[in-house]
Amino acid sequence: MTVAADCHSLLVTREALEAREEQWLAPYAMKSRLTRGRQHPEPEDPYRTVYRRDRDRIIHTTAFRRLEYKTQVFVNHEGDHYRTRLTHTLEVAQIAASIARLLRLNEDLVEAVALAHDIGHPPFGHAGEDTLRELMKAHGGFEHNIQGLRVVDVLEERYPAFRGLNLTWEVRESINKHRTPYAHPDMQVALDPKLSPLLESQIADIADEIAYDNHDLDDGLASGVLKEEDLAEIALWQQAHAAAESQEPPAGPELRRYQIIRAVINRQVTDLAVTSAETIARQHITSVDEVRACASRLIVFSEEMRTLRAPLKRLLWNKFYHHYRVVRMTEKAKRVISELFHHYLKDPGQLPNTTRLRIERGETPHRVVCDYLAGMTDRYALEEYKKLFDPFERV
Repeated sequence: MTVAADCHSLLVTREALEAREEQWLAPYAMKSRLTRGRQHPEPEDPYRTVYRRDRDRIIHTTAFRRLEYKTQVFVNHEGDHYRTRLTHTLEVAQIAASIARLLRLNEDLVEAVALAHDIGHPPFGHAGEDTLRELMKAHGGFEHNIQGLRVVDVLEERYPAFRGLNLTWEVRESINKHRTPYAHPDMQVALDPKLSPLLESQIADIADEIAYDNHDLDDGLASGVLKEEDLAEIALWQQAHAAAESQEPPAGPELRRYQIIRAVINRQVTDLAVTSAETIARQHITSVDEVRACASRLIVFSEEMRTLRAPLKRLLWNKFYHHYRVVRMTEKAKRVISELFHHYLKDPGQLPNTTRLRIERGETPHRVVCDYLAGMTDRYALEEYKKLFDPFERV
């Protein structure tokens, strides 16, 4: 045997990874070899499963890189240590993969879905999305999950043979069916809307909630918008706080806050995994088909944890998301997005050449402008606004 052949025999092939999935993953996990495939036929990768390949494609997109300069709550230039849409996404992927491993679900699929879940989000967080939704109301609407599907299916150009990333059906379906309290599920596209999401997709949804609740709380405290005394009635925080206070050696305020946030996340992840396993067993789920046929969600918190989480969510809504600093940025964001939208529609000649050509080739101007704005970072949108409306700004 040659050295090259001997080395090749040491590599883990895709077939070996698929065989490992059959042995390790739960019977109701989505196995890579059972994918419904891609829209455009491609040769299989010799060393990566289909979902690992999708994960890698998502990471290398322009849209994913732009998440670094898109708002979570605080606009990027307000501080170097606050979460951005990118750091939030990475935290969601980490939490989701941990839950998937506990439940013996497909980690590659979960990671791909988690990394793509906000890839269609416009600048300025939910303020940007709400503004585009209103502006596009009579022109097909706007919803960041559907926009995420447009990004991976149409807007990203990486391959000469087709538009988009040519992701697997399951990843595309999960992007489409991603559900949060802010989502508008009435804007579904035809990706089996009557079937329930895969367990891997359901995990990404809940991991998103865990991440933004706890990390928005962390940013709120770090910024001074929230005070620890605001949390006096939040049992979930107080229980973790008491545990952190009893540790030796005692920690300073910042380190203690980190320990508390970590404990709160760990408790929610553990509760979710245990309760979901119990729910799956109680429903006698033994296959992916049974997951899809189940009308209710199977990845769920216990009743006790839902009760503990509710006051925390109310606190964030009332004292953080509606704090005057956040509201000011929200109103500024709405003004920037709205004025840019109307300006580009009125004079498409001020759009970049590649974007303007889409209109000249017959695409709907409103959708083209919407795509352009949704793809902007906060920083770029603010710079464009200054260039177009500040007479003393260089263009």
